[in-house]
Amino acid sequence: MTFKSQNFEKANHFLMILLGFMMPLTVAGGNIILLLIVFLWILSGNILQKIKEISINPLIKISWIFYLTFLLGLIWTDDIQWGFLMLKKMIDFGVFLPILMSVSKTEHIKYYIAAFLSSIALTVFLSYGIWFELIPEFHNATKLNPTVTMSHISYNPFLAFAAYITLHQVFLGNEKRTIWVVGYFLLFLLIGFNMFITGGRAGQLMFFVTLAIISIQYFGIASKKNIFVIFLIPIIFVSALIFNDNFHKRIFDGLNNFSSFYQENKFDTSVGERLFYFNTSLDIFRNNPLFGVGTGDFPEEFKKERDKRYPMGPLTVNPHNMYLLILSTLGLFGLIPFLMIFFSQLKIANKNKGIYKNLGITLPIFFTFLMIFDSYLLGHFTTMLFIYFSAFLYKNIAKN
Repeated sequence: MTFKSQNFEKANHFLMILLGFMMPLTVAGGNIILLLIVFLWILSGNILQKIKEISINPLIKISWIFYLTFLLGLIWTDDIQWGFLMLKKMIDFGVFLPILMSVSKTEHIKYYIAAFLSSIALTVFLSYGIWFELIPEFHNATKLNPTVTMSHISYNPFLAFAAYITLHQVFLGNEKRTIWVVGYFLLFLLIGFNMFITGGRAGQLMFFVTLAIISIQYFGIASKKNIFVIFLIPIIFVSALIFNDNFHKRIFDGLNNFSSFYQENKFDTSVGERLFYFNTSLDIFRNNPLFGVGTGDFPEEFKKERDKRYPMGPLTVNPHNMYLLILSTLGLFGLIPFLMIFFSQLKIANKNKGIYKNLGITLPIFFTFLMIFDSYLLGHFTTMLFIYFSAFLYKNIAKN
């Protein structure tokens, strides 16, 4: 390896850490860093050798197969333009995940996680600053919904995942210094409370899921001690309902929207729209179960199905459910490799130890639940969260 190549690789190691910090803060900043990593990866040379080395990884193999299904789906799509847009949105699986995995270093994982938690801590403090009216509202953040850098739809899943990491470090981490353990626990409490002053219901639900995961990982799946968390979760939930007006309103609005959809066919609510998207997209899949309607035809096929069912119903370009997005566009042909991505993650993680095993198991479980509520691997922030952590958690490591 030449001296110049070594310098490029060192720069990429720094950029990988910086990406973990910038990822929750800014789309533009994260994309610039990501493109710089790709550029330096190319300039460092030995591209074919790097591809050969990374292609051994089972996660990369199945990610390429999944991306290939979107490429092949262009064959039977009518809307090529939208098809290429979808292909672009899925490029993380075909290009960026392999390159980030090639760049990542197992000895730097603690820095990647620290950078991510530092960024989350910053967003949480800014959120509290707006909520307590210590700093003025800016961007889309308001006192009623103080999410600073992204919408609450993405922000709360970030908080839930960060909450898992901090709580893991308290109960299952290797950190022996009391000051760090206390620091992680305080950050968990700050994240947990912030979770319920913002409006992301899916992220709030995932917060409870992460508590259950931590309990199982700490006590063991068969332990009767898990009953403590079974009682703790509803206590937290009821406390949030009683003491937090925003959380109370969001939950009961959701319940009322659900009821009004089935009793009155009301589509003009957030939950009503989602349910309409779900039912209509399911019909698209039923009509095209094996190969779907093609990579680019979901918007037009949804409109056709909408017009047959309820012409006054809302339109959408994605069903706000990742599984239905894959099923309606690519059918079982696309869903099988999609699910295999998470299976391969679990298989690799099970060979590891410590936080690398636990976090590696939690990431796919977290997203398999989360994607029921929206197309979270279609949006920028949550896709980057998934790709970034996948790049270093599944590099066939075995750490204590």
